[in-house]
Amino acid sequence: MDNTEIPVVILCGGMGTRMGNKDIPKPLVEVGGRPILWHVMKIYATQGFTKFILALGYRGDLIKRYFLEYEWLSRDFTLSLGNGGPVYHTPHDAANWQITFVETGLHTQTGARIHKVAPYITGPRFFATYADGVADIDLSALLNFHQDKGLLATMTGVQSFSRFGVVETDNEDRVTAYTEKPLEKRIINGGFFVFEQDALRYFAGDDDLILEQEPLRNLSADRQLALYKHPGFWRAMDTFKDVRQMNALWASDAPWKIW
Repeated sequence: MDNTEIPVVILCGGMGTRMGNKDIPKPLVEVGGRPILWHVMKIYATQGFTKFILALGYRGDLIKRYFLEYEWLSRDFTLSLGNGGPVYHTPHDAANWQITFVETGLHTQTGARIHKVAPYITGPRFFATYADGVADIDLSALLNFHQDKGLLATMTGVQSFSRFGVVETDNEDRVTAYTEKPLEKRIINGGFFVFEQDALRYFAGDDDLILEQEPLRNLSADRQLALYKHPGFWRAMDTFKDVRQMNALWASDAPWKIW
């Protein structure tokens, strides 16, 4: 199987309520004028992985509409009414993307969403990720690492920023150092996964099956989960503050912009 044919499952069921907007799904919250989902897909597509399976939930209709209208929304064109479709003048920035849209339920949890898209995963392995996390990750290196390990699953581990400033003191309670939101030493789940087809049996269950609980715990207990450590940039968008910070990054250097 050509590696570029490996499907990318993206969990798109989240609501945008913590972003300050209850009217659109979280994957459509914009960074730099584009939905965060588009940024995630662009990271994969730039590295040759253009087959996407979107596990839809809250307001999945809006995600479908965004891509159905993508051509005329993102390109210059001339329209001659009554004489056929538009003539486009600018290049297509999502050429050859193949997107399968799967309605996986409004309240379905992350693990169950993967189970529900399983009929569309026809190859020996697949990528999986969230619709709200970006990184300057080398996906070919991740894939090679996964294949070298020969296990059913690989999780990408990253270092996260602490939510709080860290204070150090001496034995007289005098502050000797203060660091504003430093990188934590421990490794957390960065959300870029590779799974073998056989790993799908770990996702069988009810709609309340959470990826980060039983499936990953059971894979770990069976010694079938590897950890790929990504040393570079990573950021997840969970709050409105994160949205502002990511837009500020986009306006400056945007470390995840590898295209």
